[in-house]
Amino acid sequence: MMKKNKEKLFLNKYFENYQKLIGENKINIISKLLDICEILKKTHKKGKKTIIFGNGGSSAISSHFSVDLTKNAGIRCINFNEPDLITCFSNDYGYEYWLEKSINFYGDEGDVLIAISTSGSSKNIINGCKEAKRKKFSKIITFTGKKKNNPVKKLGDINMWINSSAYNQVETIHQMWLLSLVDLIIGKSVYSPN
Repeated sequence: MMKKNKEKLFLNKYFENYQKLIGENKINIISKLLDICEILKKTHKKGKKTIIFGNGGSSAISSHFSVDLTKNAGIRCINFNEPDLITCFSNDYGYEYWLEKSINFYGDEGDVLIAISTSGSSKNIINGCKEAKRKKFSKIITFTGKKKNNPVKKLGDINMWINSSAYNQVETIHQMWLLSLVDLIIGKSVYSPN
């Protein structure tokens, strides 16, 4: 019984923390999401694409967002989550540079980059952002957590930052924000996926 009470207390605090994190700077977050929405639509209208990437859980989030943005919202978006690409470029150029090389080979001037890094300090993400700047991407949008002035955030034009070091909570909120963009572009949150 005591263990169950402890677990219940943990979950209560856990979800209270989500509410706090989501509620922080809500007006500013909504404003940034509206700006990102317009950037994604304008980029698509110009015949350019959105590229999104991350590591680990953020990589899975980038795949989910990329597919939904393309299929459901009609905005072309790609990610670099193919094992053959990752292992080939990591083997040939080093893990810290595989995203840089991916941007170099697949990115075009005027594209948009969305970089997800919970820590904001992943070297491969930093190098990918720097390459996007060199390739003259129109915007770099970052989704980070942990330290407020992290290296990835410093490279972004629009930065979605969460004041937390809890990986699962940061990643969950990143995913919520990204998928809200898909629904915003569609104009509703309940629709047929066909």
